[in-house]
Parts: sequence; C-alpha cells; structure tokens
Amino acid sequence: MGEDKPTGRFGQAGTMICAQAIRDPQRVLSAALGMVGAMVFFIYRSFYEGPLGKLVRHFPDATVLDWFRRVWDDAGAGDAYEWIERELGADVYGLNTIFEAGLPAPENMRELRELLEKHLYVEQELRVDEHSVRVLTDDDEVDLAYFFVDDALVASEPDRWAYLLHEGWELPESLHAASADQVFIPPVPVEALTSTPQGGEGVTYAVVLTFYASSDSIGHCPPQSFPGVRLPQLAEALRAADARLDEWPCELLHLRALVARDESEIRPALERCNRWPSFEEEIPEACDAHPQANETALRLLEGFEPSNGRDPDRTLIRQGEHVAQMSIHMDDFFGYRQWFFFDDVWAAAHPDLATSLMHYGVHWDPRCPRGHDYAEDCP
Repeated sequence: MGEDKPTGRFGQAGTMICAQAIRDPQRVLSAALGMVGAMVFFIYRSFYEGPLGKLVRHFPDATVLDWFRRVWDDAGAGDAYEWIERELGADVYGLNTIFEAGLPAPENMRELRELLEKHLYVEQELRVDEHSVRVLTDDDEVDLAYFFVDDALVASEPDRWAYLLHEGWELPESLHAASADQVFIPPVPVEALTSTPQGGEGVTYAVVLTFYASSDSIGHCPPQSFPGVRLPQLAEALRAADARLDEWPCELLHLRALVARDESEIRPALERCNRWPSFEEEIPEACDAHPQANETALRLLEGFEPSNGRDPDRTLIRQGEHVAQMSIHMDDFFGYRQWFFFDDVWAAAHPDLATSLMHYGVHWDPRCPRGHDYAEDCP
C-alpha cells in the first residue's frame, strides 16, 4: 500500500508535472501535456492503493495502442504478473492475462479491442474506444477499476479526468482562478440534507468515498449538500440540523454528533471521527437533538480501541477556508476511505476538479454519459 509513489518514467520533467499538478491541476493539465509531448496515463482505482485509493502513472506514448504495442513483447516474455507490478507499480488484477495469451501485438485499435474482449480476464465490464481502455473488475473482495487514456481525451474532457489524474493527497486551496460571477453547477443530482437557513449563502458539498460490501464498492457514493452554508459555517449548520436525520449517511450523522458545542471549524470533529468505533453500527442517539447526540458520542469515544489493524495515526486530515478532507485509515486490508467537503467558492475556482470528483463518487467510468439513476446499470 503506497502513499505517494513515484509517478512514472519521465525523470525530471515528469516530477515537475506532478509537483505542479498537485498545486494547481486545473491550470497545469493541458500545459503539462504540451510540455513533454504526447502522453498516456494509467489510473488504477483501488482501495489497496493507500490514502488516495488510486494510483497514477504516465508513459511517453502517443496513444493507448502505442503503449500496448511498445510493451507487448516485454510483458509476455517472462512472468507477466511480475512485469505489470514492476512497470505499473501495482498488482493490477487480471491485466496479466492479455500478455499471457501468446498472441502477436495488435496492429490497430480494432484488433486491440478484439484481443481484450477475448483474452483479458475481466469480472464485470470492459469498454474500449479510440482513446481509452476502461475496465471494471473485482478480486472477490472489492471492486477495482483501471484506465488507459491518452492526453487528447484528457484535454477534451477535463471535467471527467481532473480528479483521477490528481496525484497528490491534498486538494488545492488556492482561489485565484475564481471570478465573482462564476457559479458551480453540480454535474449529478445532489441530495440536500438540510434546509437553507435564513440569510444563508452558498452551498457546501460532501463527497464520502466508502463502502460496506464487496459488490458496488466503487461508484455508489452520491454527493450530499448543505444549502445556504459555506465551509466556515458547516460546524454550526451540523449542530443546528434536526430534520430527517435518520436519512443521513452514517458518516455525516456521526460527524454531526462529534461537533462540539462551541467549535467554529470542522477539523476537530473530523479528528474525533478518526477515533469513532464503527461507521457501520447504527447509534439511535445520533439522531437526538445535538446536545444529547454529542454527549452520547463523546462517551462512546472513551472506549475506543482500534481493531482489524486500524491505525488512527495514519489518517490524514486537513482543512482550508473552503475545502476540508480526510483520508481515514479504517483497517489493514482495504486501508483508507476518503472524505471531502468543499463549498461553491472552492468549486467555482476548481470546476473541473469538483465536477470530476462528484463523477468519481457516483460512477466507476469517467466517460459514462450518466443518463441514468444511481441504482441503474449503464445504458
């Protein structure tokens, strides 16, 4: 389980791209591609991959087909499983099977698609187009997704790929790109958990990437919102919430209970969540009025004993003025879950990042047109 692994095979130039992208992914995305020439990205979405829950690699190939043709013979010459782990930095579930088939390298994307359809071990879905290969599979424990995508597609769809290609754990806090008249419009339906307070402005969004079953563990985390509230007012809004609490996600319900009565920031409550015994267990008192819910929650914290390899010291938490996040370490097998809170001010400054993060929560495939309900299969 790596945390911030090296980003590929570009030497100093690739390191420069990674460092700039962490600071300002919106501005640097297309410029970085042009700086080093054509590029293929590999993204592995896996709960095994440390605090980010994903791994990103860059390769100096013009197209996805070019990447497969370049590595085809090397990958198939020996142990393909070991080659993939060395080349891509992870045990990419099932990918070795395409190189073990012992067939000639594809000459075009049609041939690559046919080879993948016949010889790649995939548990769920395979999608191939001229610019990408996209796979959803599972290892009988949890869903896994991986993508090969070229820079042309990324440049044409930044609102689908910005978060997947964001390699650092920290989201940017800068607001320099925002103008006063920019308005962020969520790309997917968002459930409002509270009503708008009198005189309230803006909106804060919550994207909690978690799972409780091996199936449907990727792409079933729709965003929620707190209308009329920006991040600096979120702690107060959580304390004031008193309606439909039994419909809230457990993570946000317990977060509400763990906000202290006099706190103005959300970070202290996130730090208490890091010591919360279990988000899978329902606590009826969490729906009580805030003083009673807080009293019960603090009492339960007193008996917290980490289990299943959970290590609160490995959790990462940060808060800026308009964005807060936590990568909470939950066990030694799947590792981390990611929690994000950002308001409309931050989203307007980073629209591609905010949009792609919401897409990332609700669907495994960045290219899905999403003309369907969360519970429905892709058209």
